[in-house]
Amino acid sequence: MTTSAVGGNWAGNIHFDAPRFAEPTSVDELSTLVKGASSVRAVGTRHSFTRIADSADLMISVAALPGGLHIDADRAVASVPGGWRYARLARELDARGWALGAMASLPHISVAGAIATGSHGSGDTTGSLASAVVGLELVRADGELMRIARGDDGFDGSVVSLGMLGIVTRVELQIEPAYAMTQVVDTGLDWEAALADLDAVLGSATSVSLFTNWRDARRIDQVWRKSRVPLADAGTALHPPPPLPGTVRATTAQHPLQGESGESCTDQSGAAGPWFERLPHFRAEFTPSHGDELQSEFFVPRARAVEALELMRRIGPTIADLLFVGEIRSVRADELWLSGAYGGDVVGIHFTWKPMEPEVRAALPAIEDALSEYGARPHWGKVFTSSPESLASVYPRWRDFAHLRALWDPRGVFCNPLVREWGF
Repeated sequence: MTTSAVGGNWAGNIHFDAPRFAEPTSVDELSTLVKGASSVRAVGTRHSFTRIADSADLMISVAALPGGLHIDADRAVASVPGGWRYARLARELDARGWALGAMASLPHISVAGAIATGSHGSGDTTGSLASAVVGLELVRADGELMRIARGDDGFDGSVVSLGMLGIVTRVELQIEPAYAMTQVVDTGLDWEAALADLDAVLGSATSVSLFTNWRDARRIDQVWRKSRVPLADAGTALHPPPPLPGTVRATTAQHPLQGESGESCTDQSGAAGPWFERLPHFRAEFTPSHGDELQSEFFVPRARAVEALELMRRIGPTIADLLFVGEIRSVRADELWLSGAYGGDVVGIHFTWKPMEPEVRAALPAIEDALSEYGARPHWGKVFTSSPESLASVYPRWRDFAHLRALWDPRGVFCNPLVREWGF
């Protein structure tokens, strides 16, 4: 069914301009819609802060496509509908004794949308959500359903694709046996101590997030540490890892944003519990983060992370009034052409902004210019102002992706004004 009820994004800063919206209930219907449209973009759970999903003609959601979860135990691969949210996928995997190696801070996001924009969790040995992809099914511009798998020509360019190659209907993900996790929060980490051995801090648990308001150049507000433990320990009270040197262990539920209730966040007691109830920061049944906000994020090479963070300590006070909070996380390298972690391990420097878009956009060029010295790459689903030239300069496979896009979609059906603005 096609309607004009397009709506906006979850944060409320975008109202989409697409004149038509459709939620097909079969792949055949999806194919017909794609073939008959002059411009098509897929929209997931609307957790982007830009017009990346907007279209000059038709916006499509795949949330109503039929099909369930299929597991190939011999290959440790799960096939899942692209429109599913990670919260649903995680629960169904866990019920069958399987798990994902990573989840983002929000379990609310859709599988296809998250991988297309390079979304990620945290961990020195943890890749982005897209790095778990071993196969995709998608409807191309000619309406044909195709499958591409790891090892095929063009696969590394087809995963983090910004929706420019087709409408993804199913995703095949590498999975592993279910495990348990603990989570604790330490407060008041000394910045000098953290930067003196950043590897030790970021490697102190399976997943580590540093939260700072960038106003205080002496202390990092919170350090969230998520650690794997044997599945047999789930539901038990373990001895949690000791606080990081100089910090104080939080004894009540914390929220990354000052003044917000920790009720919406995943368990931080140190007790062992299911992996999917510890890996995300936020619980699926609550509005994540603040809700009424903007976000930006920039990935810098791990080898330059200390320099970049020192720079942010100097810039921080000038932008602090615009911020709810900042977050620092590590992500393992991958070989996906448009991934923020392409070719090397990175550290993500994330900003959760107050809903002051003109002021945020005015502040971003100075941050982007400063971080450009370190080869920073922006998160595709969040707000940035980088030029096409600067974007192309930090992605070694930029031309290869442009060639793949032209080959798969010569009419530019899956382009929109924003991706053209970025240089595609």
